Amino acid sequence: MKGILYLEDGTIYMGKGFGKEGTSVGELVFNTSMTGYSEIMTDPSYAGQIINMTYPLIGNYGVSKNDWESKKIYARGLVVKSICDIPSNYTSEETINDMLESMNVVGVYGVDTRSITKKIRDNGTMRCVITNKELTVGQLEELLKTPYTNGNYVKEVSTKEIYHIPGKGHKVVLIDFGAKANIIENLRERNCDITVVPYNTSFEQIMKLNPEGVMLSNGPGDPKDVPEAMEAIKKVIKVKPTFGICLGHQILALALGGDTYKMKFGHRGGNHGVYDIEKDKAYITAQNHGYAVEKESIEDKDLIVTHVNLNDNTVEGIRHKFMPVFSVQFHPEGAPGPADSSYLFDNFIAYMKEEVNNQAI
Repeated sequence: MKGILYLEDGTIYMGKGFGKEGTSVGELVFNTSMTGYSEIMTDPSYAGQIINMTYPLIGNYGVSKNDWESKKIYARGLVVKSICDIPSNYTSEETINDMLESMNVVGVYGVDTRSITKKIRDNGTMRCVITNKELTVGQLEELLKTPYTNGNYVKEVSTKEIYHIPGKGHKVVLIDFGAKANIIENLRERNCDITVVPYNTSFEQIMKLNPEGVMLSNGPGDPKDVPEAMEAIKKVIKVKPTFGICLGHQILALALGGDTYKMKFGHRGGNHGVYDIEKDKAYITAQNHGYAVEKESIEDKDLIVTHVNLNDNTVEGIRHKFMPVFSVQFHPEGAPGPADSSYLFDNFIAYMKEEVNNQAI
């Protein structure tokens, strides 16, 4: 099949199509990870986006559902330099083409992904049309003329029902804004008793579950699109240890009176350097976000900046001065990416342990 990527600035990339035969419109972003395409594609944070992979060969080790971060693909398309139809890995269950086809996701390969990445870096993220159907330039232009709204992607990806994952350790309520499976896995490894709740669960409902700590997950889109979550979190942080990751970090900052902004092209990949100010140590981190916390907005909010990005000095972590509340912009659970910063889950456990001990006195 013919494959076409049409950008809102009029640039056309001609290649070949794979995956589902169809057409999608979305926000074009790039990811710099060299491995982990299964985890990337199934990360709910990519809802509404079309992913351009900078690494040239995708699909060489196939697809295994054990690597998935959710049950489906929420991204609207995948753009790669080349695909592998004959994967070599004993865990492989299907090809990348099979995966996209079964999940109704459009793919294009055989295009200059380096050129696409440089264009995004120069101009910022932009809307695009991805298609592997025979469409004219005029038809592609018409598709991009339709009014664009981000939509409530968190509502789309969040769990619809409360569910419980039993454990013998601390009781954690995980607010699901689009939680990756490896966040839950990191809590399970620490024997946590986990209750996962929808993004719009009220403070009263959360408290009925009697948690010892509350975790705010990653997720897609603009943190300002979920004001109902902010209202609940404003109350949660006053009574329970709270740990936020990625979108959860941004929502926490908003709940504490800070502000967020849309970045030019965001951070997406498994090789982003972050400096931990309190440890005086640098880490390589996994990231996937298009918004960031505005540093000036939290300077008078009893918050300490704990982590900064080594590439652009953006805020990568915050901690409250007096409450057991903290968050990071990156993904300490990795997947794909390094697990150097998984110690943050241990910090969360320590906060909960201290809170339980204080209550016992």
